[in-house]
Amino acid sequence: MDRAPNEIEALIAQLARLPGLGPRSARRAVLHLIQRRDQSLLPLLATLERVASSAQTCAQCGNISTLPICEICQDPRRATGEICVVEDVADLWAMERGAMFKGRYHVLGGTLSALDAMGPDELRIPDLVERVRSDPASEVILALAATVDGQTTAHYIADALSGMDVKVTALAQGVPMGGELDYLDDGTIGAALRARKAF
Repeated sequence: MDRAPNEIEALIAQLARLPGLGPRSARRAVLHLIQRRDQSLLPLLATLERVASSAQTCAQCGNISTLPICEICQDPRRATGEICVVEDVADLWAMERGAMFKGRYHVLGGTLSALDAMGPDELRIPDLVERVRSDPASEVILALAATVDGQTTAHYIADALSGMDVKVTALAQGVPMGGELDYLDDGTIGAALRARKAF
């Protein structure tokens, strides 16, 4: 079998490293892009260049945006007093996909893990505490994975916020033990959000 030119093989190899794409899927994607250069490849290239030069972390919540403060944090309709705490940006996007939560978010950047040397200062937990202290919230919703590390992190946050006048809740039924938000369907996330309970 003839091999594709080196540059094309390099592109296939780059795409194959992306989550959800293996070598076969990457090869099909590259072939599609090349065969539709004007309609697909060149617009994709332009968009990638714009995102590469402008993508940044929101200074307030930790979301990824092309603005210093993301669109969610800037939206006055989201100023409900509710802050939903998630592990990473993929979880925030999963919550937004269902369009059921109308408050704002706080992305931790991981969970507490002694094995991975992830303590509170490596995460955005101090930022969350300061955020609640300086701009009082009515409720902090802990939307963390039902894993040992996720629940350890949730307990730590609940303790850190215990002296403040804020209700701390957690997602309830619908999120299975060991489940991660990014892999759940919108209905499951919505049911868990509606049935949240005091933590």
